[in-house]
Amino acid sequence: MENTIEIRHLSKSYGDVPAVSDLSLTVGRGEVFGLLGANGAGKSTAIECALGTRKADSGSVRILGLDPRAQRKTLFERVGVQFQEAHFQDKITVEELCETTRSLYREAADGAALLARFGLSGKEKRPVSELSGGQRQRLFIVLALLPRPEVVFLDELTTGLDAKARRGVWKYLAGLKAEGLTVFLTSHFMDEVEALCDRVCILKGGRQVFCGTVAQTVAAGPGGTLEDAYLWLSGEEGTDDESL
Repeated sequence: MENTIEIRHLSKSYGDVPAVSDLSLTVGRGEVFGLLGANGAGKSTAIECALGTRKADSGSVRILGLDPRAQRKTLFERVGVQFQEAHFQDKITVEELCETTRSLYREAADGAALLARFGLSGKEKRPVSELSGGQRQRLFIVLALLPRPEVVFLDELTTGLDAKARRGVWKYLAGLKAEGLTVFLTSHFMDEVEALCDRVCILKGGRQVFCGTVAQTVAAGPGGTLEDAYLWLSGEEGTDDESL
């Protein structure tokens, strides 16, 4: 399988605090890959360094064979990104934001068709700031797909969506995967990971503690489910009760 993403010995610290330590992984074309870990495990820093929006201390990244920092403009014609938190111009409408985003790419997708596919028809004139949390989340996915990307990065893909909307997003992404789209995502929902991911990497304290298929992940845990394995491998098992 052709590698779409290659991360080699990536490290990033903030002062004396390591955020990501010696991370190496590859993602094949048409694969859905999940980067998992507790809050603060290093997922966001790893993605930011992979995309070149944050400079790593050491290591290398190639996406579609390109350096995300040195060849940023060329690469981002072919990559979509959805961040969990995004800030836009005050009072900008859904339609204006989609058109502004489309204008950045030579061969953008049909914005109206994507809005309809994600249940946002009729919201075109609505200011983004007035959308519900779930509507904004669906809009951010639309924006990530507008470039007709070969690779898409999705951060906490379906946070804030109801069960029906989540399953609709999963089904749509499964169709894009079948067409060769590579998906790199983070999620705290293990049912979502099971439904979408071919392989996962689990981070703990910025270090990779496990990488393998979903089935291999389940087998590596003590309880026979992906959630049990994730909690055990990530070190989250047993921490919730103490915080209640």
